[in-house]
Amino acid sequence: MDPDRARELLARERQRIEAAIADLNRESPEEADTRVEPGDERDEGLYQDEFDSGRARDYEEELAALERAEARLSSGAYGLSVESGAPIPDERLEAYPLAERTVQEESGSHPS
Repeated sequence: MDPDRARELLARERQRIEAAIADLNRESPEEADTRVEPGDERDEGLYQDEFDSGRARDYEEELAALERAEARLSSGAYGLSVESGAPIPDERLEAYPLAERTVQEESGSHPS
């Protein structure tokens, strides 16, 4: 993949991830004066807090993957599988710029 196109894709991913993190941080967590247990009338907030916590972890993992992709781009290894060194097709990188492996490696089915 052309390095300029890769930089463009990764910049777009950074904007998407950082915007999602900012949106999540703007949403205020449920605040309660008393402890609410699962099954209580007002436990919907507990579910939302857990859901948001999971989303925050997902975004942090995506940000870490983005930083690894940017490092690979800087070193000239972007577009190569971190597992085998095989080229990752441009179509895959266009669809998922953070790809670190080929589709076959991700699915566990390696060509013989």
